[in-house]
Amino acid sequence: MSTPSLHDFVKKTTAKNRITFGDVRRLQRNILPDGVFDREQAELLLSLDRDVARADGAWVKWLVTSIVDFAVWGERPTGTVEGEPADWLRGVLTREGAPTKAGRRIAREIQREAMRVDDSIAALAPDEVAQGSEVAEIRIAA
Repeated sequence: MSTPSLHDFVKKTTAKNRITFGDVRRLQRNILPDGVFDREQAELLLSLDRDVARADGAWVKWLVTSIVDFAVWGERPTGTVEGEPADWLRGVLTREGAPTKAGRRIAREIQREAMRVDDSIAALAPDEVAQGSEVAEIRIAA
């Protein structure tokens, strides 16, 4: 269950319609110092990402890292994002249609970090993955 302070944070931040660097620091230090540990928290944060018009760059970086860590290492079986956990994550990332920029980055980073990933997650960021592969090939060739 999420702490009331996360609910308060989401409510206040949504009302401001922006996430500042200070907001991200408060989240890291005071509200979720150990990261995301359940689906409810992940859903609240991804909903906040969709609902807020402006966000500091630190927000996307923190959100992506936190959700990837939870999805890959916090859900069972660890190291994989397949089956029901993949269905859940895809549903959250596409709840309002196409995934946000952060949602696409989450899908891409999960592909990089997890040992096995459901194709439905891979499909959320096909262009980014292809571009990342091309960059890797160029580096290897150079």
